[in-house]
Amino acid sequence: MKKVLVTGASGFIGRHSLQGLVDRGYEVHAATIGEPPEGIKGVRWYSVNLLEKGEGAALVGKLRPTHLLHCAWFVVPGKLITSPENFLWVEASLELLRAFADNGGTRVVTSGSGYEYDWRYGYCTESVTPCLPDTVYGRCKLSLGELTASFAGSRGLSSGWARIFFLYGPHEHPDRLVSSIIRSLLRKEPARTSHGLQVRDYLHVQDVADGLVGLLDSAVEGPVNIASGQPVAIREIVMQIGKMMGAEELLQIGALPARANDAPFVVADVRRLTAEVGWTQRWTLQAGLEQTIEWWRTRNH
Repeated sequence: MKKVLVTGASGFIGRHSLQGLVDRGYEVHAATIGEPPEGIKGVRWYSVNLLEKGEGAALVGKLRPTHLLHCAWFVVPGKLITSPENFLWVEASLELLRAFADNGGTRVVTSGSGYEYDWRYGYCTESVTPCLPDTVYGRCKLSLGELTASFAGSRGLSSGWARIFFLYGPHEHPDRLVSSIIRSLLRKEPARTSHGLQVRDYLHVQDVADGLVGLLDSAVEGPVNIASGQPVAIREIVMQIGKMMGAEELLQIGALPARANDAPFVVADVRRLTAEVGWTQRWTLQAGLEQTIEWWRTRNH
């Protein structure tokens, strides 16, 4: 029986991975520091703070999972790229990984980030593009990825590293790009953005989660980009949302400054994800935005 422990299981990506794991025949154990989401059958929940020394290791020792999907991290918009809490998560993640190996674990997949790459190269390929992150977040993710690969090799673990790019969808933090635009327009308020000429690689969160689940359920080792592979300008996304909601007049593109030294083009090479993992994108940008708008309509915004 394949038994998986999912950390950050009530978070944006983690919660979307649970049903896919159940469907693939895993016995799913989910760790969260918050309230478990409702409506997901076949999942056993545990309240644990991985930043408290020993709590994660104790849970792993109790469960002895065969697989580990590690999604937990500090991800507050506007703070995550510089927060010193990133360093705490490196330490907590290594403690969790050691406990996993000590208790008979065999396969681990951890959420990394597209922020690990040197964005001056624009097109990001796992085996070609240099990694030279310019944020604390990116450096901590890259360091953890390298340490995880080294540790896994020394202990005979199978290890995959998911470099996740830009995403959106239901349950996204309300201050992130897509959610903030939708919420402003629902309130009939101006939606302010930067010039929006930055080209990025956006993927619906369910497709991201399906990529993580597929990677975990495979034997693929090392870094794998989790993205669409399709370039889109941020202003195109914003304008599409405005058009869908009939509120284009409320868009104020260019009202906010862009981040200093913001890269003009960041897109992922997804050949490993599609050819080796066997992942297929299910959500188009249009369908994903429509679903996300409707999700926010049903909530307090």
